[in-house]
Amino acid sequence: MTEQSSHISRRKLRTPRAAAVAGIIFAVFSIVTFSILNSHIPAVNVDTGDWLETSKGPVTLALALIPFAGIAFLWFIGVQRDRLGLLEDQFFSTLFFGSGLLYLGLVFAGAAMAGGTLMAYSLSPDIVTDSPVYTFARAVIHQITNVYSIRMAGMFMIVMATIWVRTEIMPRWMAIITYGLALVLLVSVSFVPWITEVFPVWVLLVSIYVLVLNYRYQKVEGEGSDNDPDVEISE
Repeated sequence: MTEQSSHISRRKLRTPRAAAVAGIIFAVFSIVTFSILNSHIPAVNVDTGDWLETSKGPVTLALALIPFAGIAFLWFIGVQRDRLGLLEDQFFSTLFFGSGLLYLGLVFAGAAMAGGTLMAYSLSPDIVTDSPVYTFARAVIHQITNVYSIRMAGMFMIVMATIWVRTEIMPRWMAIITYGLALVLLVSVSFVPWITEVFPVWVLLVSIYVLVLNYRYQKVEGEGSDNDPDVEISE
């Protein structure tokens, strides 16, 4: 055996069982983040910039959670792809990855602009609030988080529901709920602040359901190994 071949592992890479928890982490972080932002930052049409002074601490905390929520969301995408396995289709996978990554990128962009606005205010409070640049930045943040990212989230949900219907890896009632919520996101009025929390709530529902399925599978798998001594379970 050569030195090169001696370093080749024959063990199959398995998806960590705890990976299904990633969706719950994303949902919790996102719900907390959007709840803080919606309760401390007024709507763009009535925003006077007072929150930059009165709510700096909570808003900074909410923005700090977004990168970790994004990491968990990438794990959530991996879990969904792992469930598809050999049923994965290139066309739907492209839409699945594209809409998911666009959603995440838009959320990051909105958070970066909000964080930059806070930093600019801490350096020059009077200049920021009295400048038309603040009005522009606030409008852009609103468009990114309440319009474009929401539409991408709706697209992500439609693709997932369609994949579920075609592959039958999830129950039909879950797909119907997903289609309904996605339609709400696609046609929603952008001035409704709570709309940003629909997608994380949906991810939470899907993740909990996947965890329940995993628990049932592990239970059946364990019973099979107890009844049949020849069955070998790989950890």
